[in-house]
Amino acid sequence: MPTLQDLMRVLERAAPLAYQESYDNAGLQCGDPHLEVRGVLLALDCTLAVVEEARRRGCNVVVAHHPLIFRPLKRLTGASEVEQTLLYAIRHDIALYAAHTNLDNVRLGVNRKLAKKLGLQNLRILEPKAGLLAKLITYVPPTHTEAVLRALYQAGAGQVGDYSECSFRVDGTGTFTPGAGTSPYLGQPGTPETAAEQRVEVLLPLHLQAAALRALRQAHPYEEVAYEIIRLENTNQDVGAGMVGELPAPLSPPEFRARLRQALGVPVVKHTDFDQPIRTVALCGGAGSFLIGRARAAGAQAYVTGDLKYHEYFQAEGRLLLCDVGHFESEQFTGEIFRDLLTANFGSTFALLTAETLTNPVRYDF
Repeated sequence: MPTLQDLMRVLERAAPLAYQESYDNAGLQCGDPHLEVRGVLLALDCTLAVVEEARRRGCNVVVAHHPLIFRPLKRLTGASEVEQTLLYAIRHDIALYAAHTNLDNVRLGVNRKLAKKLGLQNLRILEPKAGLLAKLITYVPPTHTEAVLRALYQAGAGQVGDYSECSFRVDGTGTFTPGAGTSPYLGQPGTPETAAEQRVEVLLPLHLQAAALRALRQAHPYEEVAYEIIRLENTNQDVGAGMVGELPAPLSPPEFRARLRQALGVPVVKHTDFDQPIRTVALCGGAGSFLIGRARAAGAQAYVTGDLKYHEYFQAEGRLLLCDVGHFESEQFTGEIFRDLLTANFGSTFALLTAETLTNPVRYDF
C-alpha cells in the first residue's frame, strides 16, 4: 500500500516546494508521512466540511490547492474554523496536504489547465522566474562520461524547455598528484599524473543540487570528484506566474466573454470595455492583478484572472480586455491535475475521489 510519503514524492516532483512563493505554506499540513493511503479526497479548499466528507467517504488524505494553515498558529484550541478543521483531522487520522503557488508556478500546473479549458494554443509562461538554475561542471574520463551523464539526467539535470538530456562536453587534459594514503583511479600516490578528461556541463534546477551531487559522486570513478556549481540569472521558461497563448481564430470581445462563461461555467464575467478582436490571451488563476502590466507587454488583447479590485481595472488603459471570472472559478479544475498525476503513478491502488462539498464562498443573485 502506498504511503503518504510516496504520494508527496509524486506531487512534489511535479510541483516542487522550492517553487512556492515566499508567503506561501504549501506541503504537508498535518499527518504522518508513513501513513498508508486508503483513499484521497481532492479539493480546491480544505474546510471542515471537506475533511468531514473525507472521513464519511473513507479517505484518510485530503489533497487541496489552498493550504489550511496559511498564517502561523499560536495555539490549537478550536477557537477558529482552521483550528477546528485541524483538530478534526488529527482526531480522525486524516492527513492534509496542499499544493498551492508551487502548482501555480509550474508549466503543467493550474494556469495550463485553465488555458486548455479556454482552447489556447502555443502556451508559454507569462512571467518566467529567474535565479532558479545553476550550471554544473565536472571533469570525467571519456570512458565514464555517458554513465555520469545518465546519472545526472536521472537526478533531474540536463532539461532545457521541452528538450531533455542536454549537455555540453569538450576534450581536455587533467593533471594531479595523488597524496599519501589515497587510492587514485589513475596513477600512484606521490607521482604526478596526466589524464585525458572531458569537461561536462549541464543545467540544473537549484533545488535538485543535493540529489545531483549524490548521483555525480556515485557514478564518477574518481576518489575525489572535481566539480563547479555556478548560479545563473537565466529565466527558467518552465517556472513562473501566469500563462499566455493564442486562440485558434480571433474572437470579438462579446464572443470571447461567451467562451469564458461556457468553458468555465461562470454566471457572470466582470470586464472592461474593449472593442478590438481577441487572439492573444494571458491568464492567471486566482488573484492575478500583479500581472496586468505583463499581459499588456506580452501583446495580449485579453487578460483573464480573479479578485480584481476597482482601481485595478483602470490598469487596462484601453489596451486590453480585463476579465475577472472569480477566484474559485479560475482554479476550479485544479483537482483534475491532482487526479491525473496520482492516477498515472498509482493507478487504482487506493480510492481517488473528488470532493462534492462546494467551498466557493461567493454567491450570485440575478
